[in-house]
Amino acid sequence: MALPPENNSLSEKTPSLSTVYPLSTPLLPMSLPKLDPLQLPEYLEQHPETCSRYPYLPDLARIEQACYLLKTAPPPVPEVIEKRIINPTLNLLSVRWSGLPELLTNHDSRPVQQDAHVLVFRKPATEEVLVLEPSGHDLLALKLVSEEVDSRQAAKEGGVSLGAIDDILYIAIHRGLLLAPESKIVRGPDFPRGVLTDPDRFTAPTFTLQWHLTQVCDLHCRHCYDRSDRKALELDEAIRVLDDLYDFCRQHHVFTQVTFTGGNPMLYPHFNELYKEAADRGFMLAVLGNPMPRHRIEEMLAIQKPEFYQVSLEGLRDHNDYIRGEGHFERIFDFLDLLKELDIFSMVMLTLTRANMGEVLELAELLRDRVNLFTFNRLAMVGEGADLASVDPKDFPDFLERYMEASEHNPSMSLKDNFFNLLRHKQAMPYIGGCAGYGCGAAFNFVSLLPDGEVHACRKLPSPIGNIGESSLFEIYHGQAAQRYRGGSSACRDCEIRPVCGSCLAVMYGFGKDIFNELDPYCFR
Repeated sequence: MALPPENNSLSEKTPSLSTVYPLSTPLLPMSLPKLDPLQLPEYLEQHPETCSRYPYLPDLARIEQACYLLKTAPPPVPEVIEKRIINPTLNLLSVRWSGLPELLTNHDSRPVQQDAHVLVFRKPATEEVLVLEPSGHDLLALKLVSEEVDSRQAAKEGGVSLGAIDDILYIAIHRGLLLAPESKIVRGPDFPRGVLTDPDRFTAPTFTLQWHLTQVCDLHCRHCYDRSDRKALELDEAIRVLDDLYDFCRQHHVFTQVTFTGGNPMLYPHFNELYKEAADRGFMLAVLGNPMPRHRIEEMLAIQKPEFYQVSLEGLRDHNDYIRGEGHFERIFDFLDLLKELDIFSMVMLTLTRANMGEVLELAELLRDRVNLFTFNRLAMVGEGADLASVDPKDFPDFLERYMEASEHNPSMSLKDNFFNLLRHKQAMPYIGGCAGYGCGAAFNFVSLLPDGEVHACRKLPSPIGNIGESSLFEIYHGQAAQRYRGGSSACRDCEIRPVCGSCLAVMYGFGKDIFNELDPYCFR
């Protein structure tokens, strides 16, 4: 196992013993001969009689020496990291006493004579010098990276899931033992910045596949975007999609989320099997669906707890049931109680129309203690949604203002629509992430996969960018069609807040606009 050697280089300036060894110095005998302070650990090893009262002193001195050298003369860290590497500042020390890191912060603790390892390193970003006894998983992560063992190979040899191996690596990265490349899901240099300079606005750490597993649904909502007959992928085909997604996210150095939706995703005949396959790859999982029986939710929980489970309401009881079917309102409220009982983060989405705009705030109050998050999307007049009436654009700014004011007193209300940022810009308030966290995230930090393999930039409008059965996700994502949707409308190019807005392409499409060149009709810039 090739690891960085212990750092024993001498400093150009000779420090005092107490400077290098603040904890060890008081424990040293008075008769210690004059020596170079950085040679103290070696001296103590050669003269064990000097440590008779504190036999762990040689190891403690080595740890303190490593800390001093990292604080005063740390090795360089590459500015650009192309692949996972061991933190160049990391020292792996083999010691004969365990419990030494605890002694550094709790002087009353007592080390135990037992072979152990100690890691001394500078944590990236904070540059804090840390000392810890590594876990078995820490050592495994170092071994895998040092020997360049692929995660799939390690999972196969260890008889564990791929996700289990990657979790070990991610934890080691989080702790600072490993360094990883930056996300490659990044807005290009030609993407307009407006007045925003924070690089986090242009780089996404997570990529989401919104996977419409099936068109089968137990509802027939009046604003459904697509009721077409699409044949769902077989289980083996769907598993190949997961492998392709895994490779894509590894290539782009991002976390992976799969949001299963439909139709009703849990009516896909192989849902549990596919959900487990996704969990085994270490993906974060979520569901956009309908109320389901307790046993189905418990089956899912037995595999992996979802990040969230989202359902929909379209207003108060009468209007909601007119849109989604008789009894739906009551079923949603009962289901939200079930999600709360099972400790699953719950979300309610409303499609904002002219007919329900006046019910939104009252509905939010009813949901206050029942749901973790409530928000809305503007109606996209696409598919059967074209038969409903959109909010009058002139009424929209006032609605946003009333909603935002109510949200200050209702913790479940979330701000999602991009135009909240336009309102907040006018009021000199901090920006929210916008839709999907990065203004319009279509074909940027998410894509939609339809049941038959078609990939779209956004599910709410026809926006085909490829087919997963014909091309890899990498090829689709970097294709010209995806890049065009990612760029959005040229009409937004000079907007001060373009990175956290970008309008809504689906709404624009529903109004018959040229989505690549015209403004969203709701823009009140």
